[in-house]
Amino acid sequence: MRIENFTWNNQITQHLHTQYPIIQAPMFGVVTPQMVAAAGEIGVLGTLPLGDLPPAICVKLIQTTKQLTNKPFAVNIFLNPLPERTEELKQRYARCKTYVEHLAKQYNLEVALAEYEEVHYTDYREQVDAIIAEGCKIVSFTFGVFDNATIAKMKQKDITLIGTCTSVAEAQALEEKGIDIICVQGIEAGGHQGTFLTETLPEIGGLSLLARVYEAVQVPLIYAGGLYNAKTVLAARTLGAQGFAFGSILMGSQESNLAEFEKEALRQAQESDLVLTKSFSGRYARGLRNTFTQQLDHSDYILPYPFQNKLTLELRKIAKQKENTAFLSLWTGQSRGPYSGASIKEILTHIIKEVENDII
Repeated sequence: MRIENFTWNNQITQHLHTQYPIIQAPMFGVVTPQMVAAAGEIGVLGTLPLGDLPPAICVKLIQTTKQLTNKPFAVNIFLNPLPERTEELKQRYARCKTYVEHLAKQYNLEVALAEYEEVHYTDYREQVDAIIAEGCKIVSFTFGVFDNATIAKMKQKDITLIGTCTSVAEAQALEEKGIDIICVQGIEAGGHQGTFLTETLPEIGGLSLLARVYEAVQVPLIYAGGLYNAKTVLAARTLGAQGFAFGSILMGSQESNLAEFEKEALRQAQESDLVLTKSFSGRYARGLRNTFTQQLDHSDYILPYPFQNKLTLELRKIAKQKENTAFLSLWTGQSRGPYSGASIKEILTHIIKEVENDII
C-alpha cells in the first residue's frame, strides 16, 4: 500500500519528542530500565512500569533509567480504586490464603503467603509526588483516571498524560478530564485489561473499538493489542491510531526480565493455552492457562484487586525460583509473534523498516 508523502512525524511524536510514534508497552515484571533505555536509543518511547510500587522504589527505578539514557521515557502507574478494609474482607482473605497454600502444597510448593495485616498498597498521589520530584515529563496510567487536583499539579509541570481506555465511554471520560493522549487497549492485548468504569470487560474487538473511539474523541490515539508487524501497524493507522504500542512481541528480548524457561513456555504455547483470568490478581488479565488459573477461576477464592495480587505474590516468586510454570503468571496477548531473543532495538527496527518498505 503506497502512501504519498508518508512521515512518522505526527501529534504523538510531537507530544513525546520521539522520532517514531512507537511505544514500548509498560509490562510490569517484564520491562527493565535496560529495555526502556534501548527503546530510546532508536527513537522509540520506552515506558518504565511502576505499578503500585512505593515512592522510594519508584525513585530508584527512575534514577537507574536516567543513568542509562538521556532520551525521553514515560513512567506508568496503576490508578485502581482501593477496597475498604472490612472484617468480611479479612475473613475472606484468611480463607483464600489457606486454600492457596494447601493447593500449592499439593504440587510440592511450600509457601507462606502474606498475612492480611501485611498487605500494603500505595496511594498514587504519593507516586505522583515522587515522579514530579524526579522531573519525569510523560506519565501513562491504567485502571482509572487521576483526580482533578492531581491532573492540575502535573499540568503545571508540563507533564504529558496518557490514559488507558477499553471502551468509548472510558475514552470520553479521559478526554473530559483533559488527558493529552488516549491509549486504546484492545481485548487482544496481553496482561491486565485497563477497564475502569465497570467491572465487566467490554466485549469488543480492539480494532472495532479503535474505530469507534476515533469517531468519539478528538485527542490523539495510541493503539495497543495485537501489534506485531507492519500489517497490524497499518491496520491500526488506517482506523485512526497515531501511536502504536508493542508489548508481547518484546517479551522474549534480551532486555526482558523474564527467565529463559518463561520465554520458552511462551514460545511453546498454543492459541488454546490463552485465557482471561482473575486468578492471580483479582483483575482480568490475558496470559497462559495453567494449573492455578484452572483451579481458581470460577471459584470463591478470588479477592478484589489488589488483595488477590498481594496474596499470590510470594507464590509467584517461589514458582519462578522453582521454574514451575503451573503457578506462575505469564501474561501475553493473542497476536504474539515469535518471542525473538534479539534486542528490542533489532525487533522494533525491523518492524519500522517493514512499515516503510510496505508503504513508500
